Amino acid sequence: MAKTGVRVAITLACTECKRRNYQTMKSKRNTPDRVEFSKYCRWCGRHTPHRETR
Repeated sequence: MAKTGVRVAITLACTECKRRNYQTMKSKRNTPDRVEFSKYCRWCGRHTPHRETR
């Protein structure tokens, strides 16, 4: 069962090919907005910005 609290599970999607590549956790209290990281996309073959999806 999922925990309830400040930390929530999020999915990161590549901004270029729109594939959902990564799952991670984030704190709603520290970062209430959508986060964006530069991660490796295996379909694009390079590092691209990955943004939080709903």
